[in-house]
Amino acid sequence: MAFDVIITGGRVLDGTGAPPYRADVAVTGDKVAALGRLDGADAATVIDATGRLVSPGFVDCHVHGDATVLDPAVQLAALRQGVTTFVLGQDGLSYAPGSAATVAYATRYFAAVNGPLPAVLGDGPLSVDRLLGAYDRATALNSAYLLPHGTIRYDVMGPSPQAPSREELAAMLDRVERGLSEGAVGLSTGLEYLPGRYAAAEELAALCAPLGGLPYVTHMRAYGAGAGVGMSEVREIAQRSGAAVHVSHLHGPADVLLPLVEEALGADVDLTFDTYPYLRGSTILAMVVLPPDVPAAEPGRALETLSSGELDAWWPGLAQTWPRLTVSHAPGLEWAEGLSMVEAAEREGVEPAEFCRRLLVETRLEAGCVLARPDEGPEGEESVRRMLRHPAQTGGSDGIHVGGHPHPRGFGAFARFLGTHVRELRDWTWEQAVVHLAAHPARRFGLADRGLLRAGFAADVVVFDPATVADRATYDSPRTLATGVDDVLVSGVPVLAGGEPTGATPGRALRSR
Repeated sequence: MAFDVIITGGRVLDGTGAPPYRADVAVTGDKVAALGRLDGADAATVIDATGRLVSPGFVDCHVHGDATVLDPAVQLAALRQGVTTFVLGQDGLSYAPGSAATVAYATRYFAAVNGPLPAVLGDGPLSVDRLLGAYDRATALNSAYLLPHGTIRYDVMGPSPQAPSREELAAMLDRVERGLSEGAVGLSTGLEYLPGRYAAAEELAALCAPLGGLPYVTHMRAYGAGAGVGMSEVREIAQRSGAAVHVSHLHGPADVLLPLVEEALGADVDLTFDTYPYLRGSTILAMVVLPPDVPAAEPGRALETLSSGELDAWWPGLAQTWPRLTVSHAPGLEWAEGLSMVEAAEREGVEPAEFCRRLLVETRLEAGCVLARPDEGPEGEESVRRMLRHPAQTGGSDGIHVGGHPHPRGFGAFARFLGTHVRELRDWTWEQAVVHLAAHPARRFGLADRGLLRAGFAADVVVFDPATVADRATYDSPRTLATGVDDVLVSGVPVLAGGEPTGATPGRALRSR
C-alpha cells in the first residue's frame, strides 16, 4: 500500500468521544485513506507521532479573522494551537454581501475587530461567492462564513433605526437566500452593535426561515446580569423560525447562565454556545463607552456629538469602567496600545474621560479595547470551567488579531483549553476535548466531512504532545505562540512541520451543501 502521508505511532482521538487508541493514519490526496495498524505501508511523507495524540483539526467557531486569515502570522498562531478552520462573519458584521458603500461601512465600523478589507477584494461591491473565492487555497486555514445580519440590514436600510417595511424585509431575505446558495453556513447577529441593535425578534425570525438546519448565531442583546433578556429573545427567534441557534461567547456567572441554557433545551430549542477560557473580553471601544443614542452607525454625526460637549453629563457615570479598560488598537496613537485607560490619561495629564473622548475622535471611532469583567477572580474562573463542561459548549477564541496589543485569546485559547483545562484541571478528558473543539462545531456548522478522523473524511489532522501543549500568550505579551502542536495537515497537505510553517496554502473555502 502506498499513500501520500502516514502518521505513525500515535494514539488517535477520532472525535467520536472514544478513548484514544493506537493507530496509524494514512492520507491520500485531501482525504483520510485508512486508520489502523499499517505496518509495511509506504508514503512520500511519514510523520512519527510516537508519544503524541492525533486528532481531527479544531474548528474555531467564533473568530474575527475575516481579513487576518490571510496573514501568515495569524495562520501560524492558529496552527500552533491545532486550529485548522475559522468560522468567519461573526457578530453580524463583515464584508459581504453588499454594495461598495456597505462594504466601506462594515469595514470602517468594525475596523478594530476585523481589520482592513483585504486588498485582493478591491473596494466592493462584494458577494459571498467572491469573498469565499478569495479565501480558497490562499491560506493555510479553512474558512467558513456566516451571513452577517448587520451588513445585510445596512445594505438595504442604511443606518436607519426603523423596523423594515415589507419590501425591505423581502430585500434582506433575498440577500440571505442568495448568500446561502453561495455557500454561507448560517446567519449571524450582533445585537449590541449597529445596525443590528435596531432589529426586533420578528425581523430576525423571518430572516432565519431559509436556514434549513444551519444555525442562527447570535451575539445576544444582553449578557451578564441581563443574559435572561438575551436568552429570552434567542428562544423567541428559535421558536418563531424553527432554526437551530448558537449563542456566541456565552460568558458570565454560571449560576445565571446554565439554568437559561437548560430552559432553552427543555423548550426543545436546538441550542449550542461557544466560550473561551479567559475572563476579559475585547471589542470596539465605542460600544463600551458611548450611550446607545449616539449614532455610531453614522460616524460623522457621532464625532460631532463627541466634540460638542453633549456627553459631559455621561462620562462621570463611567468612573468604575476606566480601570477595567486597556487600549488594544489606536491608529495614530499607538503609544497608548497596551496601557490602561487610566495610565494613558495620566501620561497625557488629563482625566480618563477626556482621554477616551480624544481617543475616539482622533481614531474616528476605530479604537479597540480589552475589557476586564467585574467578576474577574476565583468565582469567575469557576464559572468559566462550569460553562465549558456543559455538553452544548463548543470552543471559540473570539480572537481579534488587530492592533498592537490585542487580547491573547486569539493566540492561546485552544492551547489553553488543552493544557489548562484538560491536562491540569481535568475539566475535560482528552476525548471530550476533541468532541468540544472539533466534532461538535463541525456538526453545528454543517461541515459534513470534517471534525472526525474517519476514512473518506477531509484530512485536517493535528498531532500534539499532551505533556507539553500549552498557551504562552498573556495580557502583557499577547502575540506569543503556543507550544506542543508541531505537526498539522490541512486537506492532506502538511502546513506545520516540526512547529514551523511549510508555506503551503491548501485551506479551502468550506461551503454549505
